[in-house]
Amino acid sequence: MSTPDTPPVVSADVLVVGAGPTGLYAGYYAGFRGLSVAVVDSLPEPGGQITAMYPEKQIFDVAGFPSVRGRDLVERLLEQAAPFGPRYLLGHRADVLERGPDGFAVTTHLGTRIEARAVIVTGGIGTFTPRPLVPAAAFEGDGLAYFVRHLDDYAGTDVVIVGGGDSAFDWALALHPVAKSVKLVHRRETFRAHPTTVAAVRKLGVELVVNSEVSRVLGTSEVAGVEVKSGEGARTLPCGRIIAALGFTANLGPLLRWGIDVENRRHIPVDAAMATSVPGIFAAGDINDYPGKVRLIAVGFGEAATAVNNAAHHLDPAAPVFPGHSTDEPAPARV
Repeated sequence: MSTPDTPPVVSADVLVVGAGPTGLYAGYYAGFRGLSVAVVDSLPEPGGQITAMYPEKQIFDVAGFPSVRGRDLVERLLEQAAPFGPRYLLGHRADVLERGPDGFAVTTHLGTRIEARAVIVTGGIGTFTPRPLVPAAAFEGDGLAYFVRHLDDYAGTDVVIVGGGDSAFDWALALHPVAKSVKLVHRRETFRAHPTTVAAVRKLGVELVVNSEVSRVLGTSEVAGVEVKSGEGARTLPCGRIIAALGFTANLGPLLRWGIDVENRRHIPVDAAMATSVPGIFAAGDINDYPGKVRLIAVGFGEAATAVNNAAHHLDPAAPVFPGHSTDEPAPARV
């Protein structure tokens, strides 16, 4: 998407900061409104957290899809936006924001300057770093993973999942029919995961090793097993692959220096138009906040449309906020 010959200056009507599902939909909707758009993201691929963390995970709360795999949802969003030719700058971290009489300029950490008349921040939780499984750190990339990118990589192997949240149990469900065996290790007897998912994992017969922690990983060049300790002593579990689903830490990074009001260094307050404290800058998706906020992909899509429509009106006060329904328009021609 972004190439080594990316020009030093890119111009667009709207700059979308973040290429997760909300940002990709904002890119589509800006095109639908007749606006040129650039989409910037620090990750090398579009899709945000879904691509980086959950590409194989089934998502059940997107309208029109009883179930859709994460990577498939991202592909459909890219396909939807493609006719309008959004400019993607991937592997570029939005760094410095400048305000001017004609809008904004954002310079990325690679030195590319993006000039836009409005900005829509869809950065999710910002940059995210997995919490480490310290005893297994030496095996990162050689048997230890934090996210499952391809289920087939685990076919026929003994898998130990460490964690007690939704991700840990989602991976247990997904890997059970693929792996030779799946065991889930958690330091407590209770779980943060949704009770329905926990019940489904129990029904499959996945062994839940509770009140236990991984104390040592066996093996030299590759994982050969894990030792877990509890109040009852230590035991060794057969293991060829470890998934550490321990959550992650998030950081809004340079966005904190943009002069936008931010609550608790985590969320950007917005009004009903998705407008931030800075005129011309809007926010949608998990990064924004307002009374009654619900953090779902489905909600982010609606917020993206709201942000784009109000950005269009901000750029041209004569333009209506509501442009009419897409069914009233001819099918878009591919750019």
